[in-house]
Amino acid sequence: MLMKTITNQKGVGLIEVLVALLVLAIGVLGFVALQYRAVEATSEAINRVQGINIARDLAERMRANRDGLADYKTQLGTAANQSDSAINCMTSACSAVQLADFDVSQVTTKAGTLGMTVNMLTCAGNSDGRNCIYVAWGDTSATDGTTAGDCTESTAYAPASTCVIMETY
Repeated sequence: MLMKTITNQKGVGLIEVLVALLVLAIGVLGFVALQYRAVEATSEAINRVQGINIARDLAERMRANRDGLADYKTQLGTAANQSDSAINCMTSACSAVQLADFDVSQVTTKAGTLGMTVNMLTCAGNSDGRNCIYVAWGDTSATDGTTAGDCTESTAYAPASTCVIMETY
């Protein structure tokens, strides 16, 4: 009778295990990249919601103080004008101009604590003189132009900008 001899594998099984580990590692890296993208998207969504809330807060303050409408644009025009208000309109009676100064001070302070900037510009592509509230964060400035870091280029968002725009009065 013939007997079969058993031959042992010599390294083939180990190669299969290594290939399986390589495939698993690539899959895990893909999952990590997917999670990273999800966290990035969540962070961007949070910033957009905060930016919209700041713009809405300013728009509501402007609606309540229509007599000071021109002063809001003046106060938001430069960073120097956005400094702390001299009068606290919550404890003192204020004129429309003083209230606009106080409102801008409060809104820009709140935006600053979130790492955001606020500006109000005439809306591009609009013939009725409406104003747009710009709220920007990150490396984007709340401006309209063609240089790197501007929020918009005329009537469109600039590529890779991180900002929101709200059309107001």
